[in-house]
Amino acid sequence: MKTGPRYKVAKRLGPSVFEKAQTQKFALSAERSAKNKRRGRGRTSEYGKQMLEKQKVRVTYGILERQFRNYVRMALSAKGSKPVDRLHELLELRLDNVVWRLGLAPTRRAARQMVAHGHVLLNGKKVRVPSAALSKGDHIAIRPSSKEHGVLAGFNERFMERALPSWLSWNPRSMEGGVGEIPSTTSADPAGDLSAVLSFYSR
Repeated sequence: MKTGPRYKVAKRLGPSVFEKAQTQKFALSAERSAKNKRRGRGRTSEYGKQMLEKQKVRVTYGILERQFRNYVRMALSAKGSKPVDRLHELLELRLDNVVWRLGLAPTRRAARQMVAHGHVLLNGKKVRVPSAALSKGDHIAIRPSSKEHGVLAGFNERFMERALPSWLSWNPRSMEGGVGEIPSTTSADPAGDLSAVLSFYSR
């Protein structure tokens, strides 16, 4: 997904959209840029705020506009759950996002590449679709021939440094785990204001 110069995009949408932008140096630079913008502009409209939140969430997960719109449509038509909760589930249960949450890749972009290159097994089968939707009880593993691959070098150290989400399980020795429960907005922090995102598309 093309997003333009990453640091420029991160200054507009917030550092959460790109992991490499989450540094103190970037934060100080972004703060200076924000002050300069406030001096030259008036207040942002409600529509503008909603569009900014939409862009922030979409870019964070690395999703194209058409696919993101489909997720929103599915969330709004969901029965038995709140649209905000359903949208959060759809985004968090993407295979590439789960691979990133497990610490198997340093960024979501790297996680997408891992899946696309066939390093990940879902329920015993190789899956090359980063957007594959997971469900409670699904089993995830690293393909045996990929366990020594360069992309997984130093995995055990990375795994120890990252807190494992409560809704996921992982055995670093066998390099397999799964989805223990459906993620909620408390067990997996939303990438932005999902209510604003839904409002944007409901206009």
